[in-house]
Amino acid sequence: MTEAQEKTRHQLRKAVWDLNKEFELFVPGDKIMVCLSGGKDSYTMLDMLLHVQLVMKNEIEIIAINLDQKQPDYPAHILPAYLSDLNVNFEIVEKDTYSIVKDKVPEGKTMCSLCSRLRRGILYDKASQLGVTKIALGHHREDVLETFFLNLFFSGKLETMPAKFRTDDDRHTVIRPLAYCKEQDIIDYAAFRNFPIIPCNLCGSQENMQRKAIKKMLAHWEMQFPNRKEIMYNALKNIHPTHLYDRNLYDFKALSESLGVEALNF
Repeated sequence: MTEAQEKTRHQLRKAVWDLNKEFELFVPGDKIMVCLSGGKDSYTMLDMLLHVQLVMKNEIEIIAINLDQKQPDYPAHILPAYLSDLNVNFEIVEKDTYSIVKDKVPEGKTMCSLCSRLRRGILYDKASQLGVTKIALGHHREDVLETFFLNLFFSGKLETMPAKFRTDDDRHTVIRPLAYCKEQDIIDYAAFRNFPIIPCNLCGSQENMQRKAIKKMLAHWEMQFPNRKEIMYNALKNIHPTHLYDRNLYDFKALSESLGVEALNF
């Protein structure tokens, strides 16, 4: 391993441990379901969590889950071989969501929304069957920022992917161990680790996705103003409800009128 590669690995591991310190993602006794797609992010997440497991002296259990959605030309042999070589406990879940998505989504429209809902439901059900305490997803820093701007521009809400949350039905705790990791570090790490990447020929290949437009926008900003992504990410952790307009977060009506008069007189 070169010095640059060692630095990249260190940065990724540090980002994961920093996130854990702030959000307590892992505790002794956890059984973590690692959702493995075969992309650079999920391979890196598994690699990082195996390191966490080693540092925690096997006080957490890991089971890797891959959802085989039956899209054409999917190389179903790659992940079982890879995980077997690592001696990682795993299970392949086979569900033909590809046919459902192709049937329901009109030609030329993006498949992500429906595909994501179907995949999420299947994985949550599997988590219940396995009795896991945490479900780990491989979203990184750029995913978090892109989702924030997608919600801002197209949904009219300030919301993004949290590092840790409970599902709406309160059945599961979902964590994102790579939420502080930079995508470029993951790209570099996946390259020198030579992960057997499985390309996504569903949503990831659709050129008219709004997420791709947001990604280009962020990349352009970063070129113009280096470190802008880091500044924007810090803003997600530095929120002032009194200076926004959400009445559910702050009771503006309860502000004392008398205090307002005193402030004006002052």
